[in-house]
Amino acid sequence: MSVGTGLDAVVAALPAVDLDTMTADAALLSRVDRKYVVPVEDARRLLASVGEIAGVPAALEIDGQRELTYRSVYFDTPDLLSYRLAARGRRRRFKLRTRTYIDTGAAYLELKTRGARGLTLKERGAYDPDEADRLTSDAREEVAVAFGAIGVDPARADELDARMQTMYRRATLLWPGGAGAASSRSTIDTDLRWVDADGEGFTLPRFAVIETKTDGRPGALDRALWRAGHRPQRISKYATGMAAMRVELPRNRWHRVLSGAFASSTELRTDRKDATCDAD
Repeated sequence: MSVGTGLDAVVAALPAVDLDTMTADAALLSRVDRKYVVPVEDARRLLASVGEIAGVPAALEIDGQRELTYRSVYFDTPDLLSYRLAARGRRRRFKLRTRTYIDTGAAYLELKTRGARGLTLKERGAYDPDEADRLTSDAREEVAVAFGAIGVDPARADELDARMQTMYRRATLLWPGGAGAASSRSTIDTDLRWVDADGEGFTLPRFAVIETKTDGRPGALDRALWRAGHRPQRISKYATGMAAMRVELPRNRWHRVLSGAFASSTELRTDRKDATCDAD
């Protein structure tokens, strides 16, 4: 990680776990996710000390790398239907993105929908990395079917276009279970940046986004974060990023994080060609 605070050294010193083991453990979880926006230096201190009381986590390692670069492209309609449904807390809503794993070259199309009963369905399929900035005709057809299932006009799938991309470095940790608790996972995202379709955006150079994934009970990292004064926050990389860049949009849902960490963001300007380059 290029944050210069030693967080990368802490992750490098942890034991390694491979993707198959990580996936097998994750499959056992009925997950509750909690998200935190934390100064990177706080994250380093917590990660370095939490093992003393809760066991040492293992870091996901792929091809010798502990920190992997992610790039996500989010799709929405011209009137930002996906964003507005989320901002208003509507039960029927969706989020659509491509996610590219820069280090391995793999890419996926991910669609998350929530229907009238509040059930969330996440669909994920392999995608051509060369098409990650656009939706193919086959992808639009699949999205149209999913829209119909949640009461959104299927024809709106034809209006979808890339609205924003996010880039960051991610370390994924597997925490041991104990006292009847299942193992849990957490991700730590740093070097965060957001870029809109016009090539403008911002970075959060001094903050990390930590997400914990447990069986419901708070995990070791949750408890350590709480003791340090950090509480879960409502944050969506797409929706919060859009709200941060377009102040005219409804934003009350993310007011806390927008007036906190995101208020210290650093402006980023680039041209559209540069905006589609890999994060370093």
